[in-house]
Amino acid sequence: MKLITPYGGTLVDLLPTPAELDELREHANSLDSVQLSERSICDLEMIAIGGFSPLDRFMGKDDHRRVVEEMRLSDGHVFPITVTLTVEPDAVHLDREVVLRDLKNEILAVMTVEEAYPWDRDEVANKVFGTTDPRHPLVAEMDRWGSVNISGKLRVLKLPNRQDFRDLRLTPQETRQKLSEYGTPNIVAFQTRNPLHRVHEELTKRAAQEVDGTLLIHPSVGMTKPGDVDHFTRVRTYKTLADRYYDSDRVLLALLPLAMRLGGPREALWHAVIRRNYGANHIIVGRDHAGPGVDSTGKPFYGPYDAQELVAQFSAEIGVGMVPFRELVYLPDEDRYEEVSKVPSETR
Repeated sequence: MKLITPYGGTLVDLLPTPAELDELREHANSLDSVQLSERSICDLEMIAIGGFSPLDRFMGKDDHRRVVEEMRLSDGHVFPITVTLTVEPDAVHLDREVVLRDLKNEILAVMTVEEAYPWDRDEVANKVFGTTDPRHPLVAEMDRWGSVNISGKLRVLKLPNRQDFRDLRLTPQETRQKLSEYGTPNIVAFQTRNPLHRVHEELTKRAAQEVDGTLLIHPSVGMTKPGDVDHFTRVRTYKTLADRYYDSDRVLLALLPLAMRLGGPREALWHAVIRRNYGANHIIVGRDHAGPGVDSTGKPFYGPYDAQELVAQFSAEIGVGMVPFRELVYLPDEDRYEEVSKVPSETR
């Protein structure tokens, strides 16, 4: 099996050794604190375990500016979504350490505040998400964010306390290790935030066959779209499907603690970058991938194939092939699915 290197060639790992942890915990108790939102908690976890590699911190000014304008980090790596920690101007001070706490006041990390810079909500909304319409969930949420982004070296004490489905919460390194045991030449990832339907099962099986690879069912279980089915219910359905309806030698179910942005094409490309870090070299991209629905005029925020086109455009550079989510139709007389384009119109 050919080794699929992490995106950027390096897999970030900010988790401490036992010796570092004891020293850091004592030091952290003497510092001022910032309480993180659920979104920032998810982002911190993804940074710490290497899911956002090569990003090893919340974005500084140079990274932020270039991601907004060009979908790249300051070093040139493709990275289409901003990952920032926002605060109010008087919340922190430069060149000081601050403790990052979760919603229950547990210490997660210590940040040395090396940068504090203002950001423009409308600019980010327009350039990253293509709209300032408050019907876009992330755009509406941004109105509640602080006016200053902070960044600096992170020293992580522990990951967020997730008690559910612990055997499925695999880090990129753990996922890569399990995938290596399958021995297939390729890995195709399937991103989802919804329960799977029968057509999803068919499509994902075909995708794995098409690339002669293993299927990584990799659902987002961080923040998704308001009103989505909760991840507790969804994961139970994924487990049942993986156990009973897929070839156990060709499927791995793992959970992704990602806070989605519902950013359409840019988010689809981001998902591809992330899955590269988890060991995949192909990703299934659906119609209106990561789209939030319709805007205030009743029109979709993004075109149905915009995401597929953008991922395909960058596929060679990021090392992740794009497998399109093809429209299938069930033929009851033959008890099988077929692509719509191959079915005579009179039989549809």
